[in-house]
Amino acid sequence: MVGGGGMNELATASQPQAAYDARLRRVMDAVQLKTPDRVPVGMMSILWWARYGGTTVREIMYDGDLLARIAMQALDEFEPDVFQPPHMTAYIGRMLEAAGFKQMLWSGHGVGDHQGYQYLDREYMSAAEYDDFLFDPTGFFLQTYLPRVATAFEGLAHLPWLPSRAYFPFLVGMASFADPRVQASLAQLRNTGEEAVRLLTRSAQFVEDAKARGFPADAGVICFCPFDMFGDYMRGAKGILTDMYRHPDKLLEATDKAAVMIAREAIKAARMSGSPFVFIPIHWGPDNFMSLKNFQRFWWPGLRKVMMSLIEADLIPIVLWEANCASRLETIADIPPGKAIYHFEQTDMRLARDVLRGVVCIRGNVPASIMVTGQPEDVDAYCRGLIEDVGRGGGFILDGALGIPDDAPLRNVRALYEAARKYGG
Repeated sequence: MVGGGGMNELATASQPQAAYDARLRRVMDAVQLKTPDRVPVGMMSILWWARYGGTTVREIMYDGDLLARIAMQALDEFEPDVFQPPHMTAYIGRMLEAAGFKQMLWSGHGVGDHQGYQYLDREYMSAAEYDDFLFDPTGFFLQTYLPRVATAFEGLAHLPWLPSRAYFPFLVGMASFADPRVQASLAQLRNTGEEAVRLLTRSAQFVEDAKARGFPADAGVICFCPFDMFGDYMRGAKGILTDMYRHPDKLLEATDKAAVMIAREAIKAARMSGSPFVFIPIHWGPDNFMSLKNFQRFWWPGLRKVMMSLIEADLIPIVLWEANCASRLETIADIPPGKAIYHFEQTDMRLARDVLRGVVCIRGNVPASIMVTGQPEDVDAYCRGLIEDVGRGGGFILDGALGIPDDAPLRNVRALYEAARKYGG
């Protein structure tokens, strides 16, 4: 395992509570559009921990303790002001395997030991099934959708439709639970649940251990934009894009209904996590996927509804805007000021600052191309430009475009965090 000895900005080891309070205050000042003592810097990554620790992606996906040791060493060395808990996006191999998950390939299951995830774009719900979802979302998920996306749920397709029964017929209907196919699914779901508990417990322990060393976490919970939920995981790319023209009313009704369910579950999960931050990665919102007119009609209302519910519950959405979203900036400015973080990947940060000034804290966006193929001086120069042009006056958190790329060399990661302290004061 590699590592440097730490930047020792706040004497973390000897004054962890003071370091924690100072970092969290710095981040919250940025969120609330105040001027912090210096520009805060975040740390998020999906699988870069494997490169940093000199191990394979497969090993960190299946060994939560190894991942914890590597990630904690990274926190000690780079001393970010806020970090995204690593286990929730990396230590998921056992859970995926137990579920027999079909919607992606992962290390050792379709891709090599050093490779990241491979999303599979497929149709898991037909356009005709919008009515089934709208009529009974829970029944549709349990008996139709979930059996298509993971082998653990396949037996649930043979359960009776419970709301159709009452009194003695309801009890007689319990015979379905003796079906060997249902029994097999229940056993597999128990194993999957045990792996999920192991993941959540290990992640929570890491967050507590990091807090004890002076490092605050963000993204205690992950949720989705309603349009993206249907596009990514149910209808697929072809389906969702044609639905905007062939089934617009059904799509709007479904995303509106999903927004309520997504927000309620995210609020519940956030309360349990103890973190006010809710991470929302977006995929179908960028400029190149749909016109601004369709964005405003189909995409933005659902996300805004989720965000407003979170904000009204005193939670802080962190929206990760992938690709270029420049044409969306004026539309997405329609939120209460100082209540969220917009993390941009490719959007011009200077333009974003001009449009969103006084509305929302922006985060990002050192490009992956520079982080992976550039030199430390390139990273340094880019960070300096962001800090001087965007970071002055508050409302900015320095970070990679999508966090730290999986293949970023250590020298460039060090350059990013050194630049944050060199120019951010």
